[in-house]
Amino acid sequence: MFKSVKLSLEDILGKEYTDALVAANDALGMLDAKAASAIASEKIDFYPAEKQAKNDAFLAKVGESVIPAFKNSNDGAATAAFAKALSKDSAPVTGFGCYRVGEDGKLYLIGKSEHYHASLGHRFDGYRLIDNARHLGILNATHNNTRGYVTRLCETRLVQSANGVEWEDAEATEKILKSEEHKVLNRVINLETGSLAVEAGIKMMLARFYKLSPEFPEPKYAGKTPVFFVMQDNHGGKEANYHGTTVTAQTMRGLWPEFCEKADAAGLYKVVTVAINDIEDFRAKIEKYNSGNYKTAGFMHEIVLMNYGGVKLTKEYLAAAYELCEKYDTPTMVDEIQSCMWYRGFYQFRLYGLKPDFVIIGKGFPGGEYPASKIICTAEYDTLNQFGALVTNGQEELASLAYLITMSYMRAVGDEVEANGERFEKGLKEIAARHPKTVVKAEGMQLLAALHFADASRAADFAKEMKRRHIDASAQTYKPHCPPALLLKPPVIATEATLEYILKVIEEIIVEKEA
Repeated sequence: MFKSVKLSLEDILGKEYTDALVAANDALGMLDAKAASAIASEKIDFYPAEKQAKNDAFLAKVGESVIPAFKNSNDGAATAAFAKALSKDSAPVTGFGCYRVGEDGKLYLIGKSEHYHASLGHRFDGYRLIDNARHLGILNATHNNTRGYVTRLCETRLVQSANGVEWEDAEATEKILKSEEHKVLNRVINLETGSLAVEAGIKMMLARFYKLSPEFPEPKYAGKTPVFFVMQDNHGGKEANYHGTTVTAQTMRGLWPEFCEKADAAGLYKVVTVAINDIEDFRAKIEKYNSGNYKTAGFMHEIVLMNYGGVKLTKEYLAAAYELCEKYDTPTMVDEIQSCMWYRGFYQFRLYGLKPDFVIIGKGFPGGEYPASKIICTAEYDTLNQFGALVTNGQEELASLAYLITMSYMRAVGDEVEANGERFEKGLKEIAARHPKTVVKAEGMQLLAALHFADASRAADFAKEMKRRHIDASAQTYKPHCPPALLLKPPVIATEATLEYILKVIEEIIVEKEA
């Protein structure tokens, strides 16, 4: 059972700010001071014991009809690709905790956290503080030039946590925020999506080669061809990496091939893949592409490649790669869109002991409540003017509050989440060991998990069997060279019983297939 966490808006945002809110409500005649103060100080139990027990009790109802099917002819107006992918039966009517009620009326277990962003499941009680914030009139819509108190506080909390500074340590916090030192992450740009956050990082890397605007000073590596390192798939291609949907990032994963080839031929930029967990390959390529007219512009990577079979980069590999990047003045970007908030301390890179120049976060932090991604960088790479990475809606106050709520909860229960994750990882590895004829191996780290199969058809068939049992899981069949894998990512609120249920169903399917 997860420990009790009870917090108010006043606890998270501070009394000085909530006092200002109370006074403003009174002055505007919206709420009197007493009523506003009561809302600001109301403590919410983020994940009550009875909700955890209810979560466990509903495991027995997974796959059952809990309401009559909602039959409708509304197919929307999607593009052909999105229309083809739609599964109306499992589209949500509502849900709670680790469950979703589909339009077919059946109960689904969200084994992938609604494709990786419902970190705290559905209708997490802690997010009731967002309702309280609305009641008190905390405005969501702001502008880049009027970043609100909540957003500024969120930025500070992100920087503190990225540097391992306790939130209550004002002296250490002030030192970090003012630092101009190498590798100190203390600048935040608030954006809407992970794609835009990655794109901002790419721009900062390119700014060492090209001017963003004519009045900018001559870049450090003007005239050189920037070379971006990304992870290589098992066939030497670009399918192992995924850093968003902007054109530049898509060229790094093998899309727009003619465009990329022309950019390469013209010397605009070059994309080079580095082999997974092969430091000698990395060493040879970083030496090669820091000679002649080439200069490495950056190394971009995830830690668990959830878009490539959940393959995990090792601590030893990344530590050595970062040393080489430091030697060759090559910035490092860790893309934590998939992994952030699924690990103790929020950031997976901290568990690895890495010191990146850029960190990309989103999805797990706002818990699916808002689209809100961010890039955290060092002073050294604070090179863009405001319009270089501008998103009008990036500063939303309630989105920032969602971040703070999620962070506050994970600060309290991170050890329990880690213990559950380690149990889940161990359980998958034990299943793989018991069934070597079916499962090639278990991959991933803690709750970011994958099971590898001998071929894509077996992985796809297994995913169908999981869906037949109303547990969300997916097989990556759209990449021809991807390891045949079943992907799972339960919410961090998943109880031990929930994780054991998933493991039990997986083994039941395997036993049936081996019979």
